[in-house]
Amino acid sequence: MPTRIRLQRKGKKGQPFYHLVVADGRAPRDGKFIERLGTYNPMTHPATINIDFDRALHWVQVGASPSDTARSILSTKGVMMKHHLLKGVAKGAHTEEEAEEKFQAWLKEKEARIEQARKDEELSKKEKVKKRLEEERKINEARAAELSKKLAKESLKVEEGAAEAQEETPAEESKQEETAAEKPEEKKEEKAEEKKEEVKAETKPEEKAEEKKEEKEAKAEEKKAEKAEEKPEAKEEAKDAGKEEEEKKADDKA
Repeated sequence: MPTRIRLQRKGKKGQPFYHLVVADGRAPRDGKFIERLGTYNPMTHPATINIDFDRALHWVQVGASPSDTARSILSTKGVMMKHHLLKGVAKGAHTEEEAEEKFQAWLKEKEARIEQARKDEELSKKEKVKKRLEEERKINEARAAELSKKLAKESLKVEEGAAEAQEETPAEESKQEETAAEKPEEKKEEKAEEKKEEVKAETKPEEKAEEKKEEKEAKAEEKKAEKAEEKPEAKEEAKDAGKEEEEKKADDKA
């Protein structure tokens, strides 16, 4: 197989980095190589390419066939364009000076396009940042508006609640005054009832003592009345007995 110009992968997972090498077509991708021509980093925009221009042109001229990606890299750096112009010189289409002028013009144009792409990328980044900031500002304004609406609604609710409370307070105050006016009377009545109960509780023993005294006095009066009823009878009996004795004495004398 012919000699190949291809990429040899390096770098970490998710962060590829390549070496541009000249290797035998039968060798594995990351195996042995003949010469390293440069590096290629696709993670930047535009991609970063560093190659040895003269050695790359030499290998292309001696017949090394580049892979598709390697050809694109070499075309970007002008190796393939230089090889094409040198072929024209060899065929006599133009001189080496004309070929060099054409190559320098092409190279300036290519560099200008690359620089413009870089500037566009920077501008796009700035625009993206500006756009993101603008979107964030709009979102923050919308959130602030919603928050202000919520606060306004809450303040209205608080004011309505305060107004209702003020309307209710006079009625409550009047009720409280009525209850306060009723409460002293109720308290007075309760106190009077309590005093009556206390008086009753205090007077009950005295009443019981008086009742006992009255019962004793009534019994004593009954006894006296019975005695008084019995005494006249006894007197009469005594009188009768005295009369009988006198009659006996009179009979004895006779």
